[in-house]
Amino acid sequence: MQIGLFHFLFVSCALFFIGVYGFLTRRNLITMLMSIELILNSVNINFVAFNKFLFADKLDGIFFTLFIITIAAAEAAVAIAIIINLYRNYKTIDVEDVNTMKY
Repeated sequence: MQIGLFHFLFVSCALFFIGVYGFLTRRNLITMLMSIELILNSVNINFVAFNKFLFADKLDGIFFTLFIITIAAAEAAVAIAIIINLYRNYKTIDVEDVNTMKY
């Protein structure tokens, strides 16, 4: 049995909805960051799968994937720096307790 586009889309869809569920239900900033990474990885799977099955002779999907990986790494570094700073100031990384930064 050959792995087709449907299989890649199924895995990507599952990763995307697991990421959305994790982002909406968790209160910990680290798990929310991990959920965003899952969403970005599902987008990467889509880019690579559609590139392979629709435009096999071009590398546009691969370049978009590398760009997203680069942006995700920068986003993770900045987010972890913010989370560390929040933990130093408030001794917690729960989203409900970080709400005091508004005032």
